[in-house]
Amino acid sequence: MSPTAPPPFDGAVRAFDELRRRWSGARPLPVWYHEGYRLPVHDIREAVGIEPRRADLALWGLLGAGNRHLLDVHESTRATYGELGLVHTAAYLESLTQPLSLSAVFGLHRRQFPVDAVLSTVRLAVGGTIAATRYVLAEGGPALNLLGGFHHAFPDKGAGLCPVNDLAIALAVARSNGFGGQVVVLDLDAHPPDGTAACTVDDDRVWIGSISGSDWGPLPDHVDETVLPGADDAAYVAALDALLDRAPKAELVFVLAGGDVLSGDRLGALALTPDGACRRDRHVRRWLDDTPSVWVPAGGYAERAWRVLARTAVTLVGPAAHPVPPDLDPVASRFAYVSRNLDPRDLVGTEDPETFLTQAEVDAMFGSHRQDGPPRLLGYYTAEGVEYALHAFGFLTQLRRLGYGRFHVELTPSPTGDRVQLTGEAGGERHLLWEMVVSVEKLDSERLLYLNWMTMRHPLGSFQPGQPRLPGQDVPGLGLAEEAMQLLVRVCERLGLAGILLRPAWYHTAWMSRERFRFVDPTVQGQFEALQRDLGSHPLLVVSEAVAQGRVRCNGAPWTWPAEPMVLWLGDHAEDADAVRIARESVRFTLH
Repeated sequence: MSPTAPPPFDGAVRAFDELRRRWSGARPLPVWYHEGYRLPVHDIREAVGIEPRRADLALWGLLGAGNRHLLDVHESTRATYGELGLVHTAAYLESLTQPLSLSAVFGLHRRQFPVDAVLSTVRLAVGGTIAATRYVLAEGGPALNLLGGFHHAFPDKGAGLCPVNDLAIALAVARSNGFGGQVVVLDLDAHPPDGTAACTVDDDRVWIGSISGSDWGPLPDHVDETVLPGADDAAYVAALDALLDRAPKAELVFVLAGGDVLSGDRLGALALTPDGACRRDRHVRRWLDDTPSVWVPAGGYAERAWRVLARTAVTLVGPAAHPVPPDLDPVASRFAYVSRNLDPRDLVGTEDPETFLTQAEVDAMFGSHRQDGPPRLLGYYTAEGVEYALHAFGFLTQLRRLGYGRFHVELTPSPTGDRVQLTGEAGGERHLLWEMVVSVEKLDSERLLYLNWMTMRHPLGSFQPGQPRLPGQDVPGLGLAEEAMQLLVRVCERLGLAGILLRPAWYHTAWMSRERFRFVDPTVQGQFEALQRDLGSHPLLVVSEAVAQGRVRCNGAPWTWPAEPMVLWLGDHAEDADAVRIARESVRFTLH
């Protein structure tokens, strides 16, 4: 069974969702997506606030919530340079092939930049908007592209994280194919539609309506912009309804359902709640009726931005849709789905299912190794099995987009556990990309996967002001730590282990693990929470260096980082909350 095939029990889910869909009268929502939508810039989130996986997280969240059969997912193809050239000048398109020019659009200004991979992402997004436009003009109703809305790109320049203007290009393609109808662009991103206005200024059948949190100066006459700095839900929705009343009757509508309208967004200047953003989408959907419409996510620079995009999809699906639960982890959901569909024979390197480890063998394997055949990770996975899993879970795809290829996995025993090394070639050299040492340990009678050591390395990357070198780092990370942890969770599930154990040698390691890992000792957990409370206003690098250098005081006395065990428990696990609280409230940390 392939990693993307539905699990055996999916038939019942499919039947139930089909009944829901028929009862509601809804049809599956056409959605455009590609795994290449993930922006291959390892530090883009830290540098400018973009979540490079926003499309992934939104789709995985929607599927994990039970909407698999309510979405008609199409794979995007790259727009051609001929299509880009319908809007953008040849000189500008040529300039995008240069690292400094392309990186400057993203506010990074780097001589080393993954031009080919980034342009592939951009062209895939534009291709998705073109295809969605073609679809709705033929079929009516809404369609959603999970990446797009690059509204700051002008014909001869890019700006504001927008290299090319996918909306203008999709419209130009439609015009070249004979579509001459009235077009409305509802730009509901937090920023003005300056690039789209410039790209469409000569098309007298385009009207742009916009609500922005910032005023960037005058716009052409075909733009109706309302500027509402700091607007809350009520003020925004009132302005939106008035804007929709002024809009002309359209034969095609582009909707930029920006995620940067949320309060606290890093770059936005509005103050909507997630429910307010959802009200925005519902009002627009109701106004559209069955008018052909293409929805794109535009901006969004907060951790919650992917949820705004997912809720947009739920709104477009209608009553049959399953909302994404607040506690759903889209990465965990995706990895669990792929794991259910992996063939164990591909992991253990055998065609004979009778050669799988028995539970007794797993129970007896603490640190031991099978002596027959090739080395096995934790007595189970062959090197080929590990590489296959990295392929199935999408790791190798993302590493290729970072510039690496010809991967090789090597398994070797070490004094502290089983060592896994993943290497890849780039520039004629072989680089270590991922290394970890793992074993199985007991803690209070529970069997845990002990992560003795792990490093994820991006030798082609460079440290930048937004991502400085942390203690213990020699090169930047790959930006795949969350995915790596989910892979280890799947290992625990397959081998019947209760969780993942680590002993963080650095404060920043514990800080980056804090969402799911807890210190076993409640006193240490309480002190760790107090440390975050008291020193959290300082950059992570400053705190981690101060801890490593012994410059942190606890209640005025010198304090040493306790490299105590932390555990990510797969199931429910009781914690002494009172002990944690007492420890947290009894200490105060200061920097010296």
